[in-house]
Amino acid sequence: MNIWTQWSDLTIPTGMTHLQTDGFVPSAAQLDEIEFYVPSYMGGLKTIEIIPQMKKLKAVHYNQAGYEDILPHIPEGVTLCNGSGLHDVSTSELAIGLAIASRRGFAEFMDNQKQGIWHRTRKPALADAHVGIVGYGHIGKRIASLLEMFETSVTAFTRSGSDGSVKISEFDDYLPKLDVIILILPLTAESKNFMSAARLKKMKDGATLVNVARGAIVDTDALVAELHTGRITAGLDVTDPEPLPAGHPLWSAPNVIISPHVGGDSGAFEPRARKMVQEQLSRIAKNEPLANHIKGPN
Repeated sequence: MNIWTQWSDLTIPTGMTHLQTDGFVPSAAQLDEIEFYVPSYMGGLKTIEIIPQMKKLKAVHYNQAGYEDILPHIPEGVTLCNGSGLHDVSTSELAIGLAIASRRGFAEFMDNQKQGIWHRTRKPALADAHVGIVGYGHIGKRIASLLEMFETSVTAFTRSGSDGSVKISEFDDYLPKLDVIILILPLTAESKNFMSAARLKKMKDGATLVNVARGAIVDTDALVAELHTGRITAGLDVTDPEPLPAGHPLWSAPNVIISPHVGGDSGAFEPRARKMVQEQLSRIAKNEPLANHIKGPN
């Protein structure tokens, strides 16, 4: 089996060949040879739009939890697996960090630091907050476990209401009482603009919105308007549009901290990603089903 990943030094089973990695995407000549493909992490459209050209392709392992962007490019009969569980540690860590930074006023502190201003203010803490986690998969559960040490009250929301969560259909009943809302749900037709202008207006005064899911789950224009009221704060690892262009009004909105979609891309990513890919290849060699199967034969 011919393999293409961004890591040419992977430990792979006997009988498999790792094609030369020269750059961020396979060469044109390699497209006819690839049977197992791992798109370069956060490589964008150029790494996935070439998939239909891979005539011998049998399986794609995508090192991201969300797969809505790659799904349309997977041909019939090709297996797709994702990186579910791979980003739990890093994304959860960032979600907690953004929540703390947003509530404790880090955006204001950084502005004051640049101006050499020493100004003490009392901000709300994460402790004692009622936190709503919208989306309760691997990462949502990890976030909930980390929140325990901050003495918070957590309510999780899912479509099904499973695993002790509340159904998303009941979210609006809880919304005005939540101090922190953390978004970690997939982007679907139903979740697009989930945090609409109406819901943003219903947020509690002093509440914090944290988005580590997908930018389009929040109505960006409505969020900018709400931030300018001074009622709420926000911590965003994802935006709509993304990348956020220079001059966009979200950059200059008050009380918001923006990180450039780095939730899963920490120093913890690569060792875990390499190990996951190696385990997938080991499964193939042993004729075992692939992990994190999304689509196609397995």
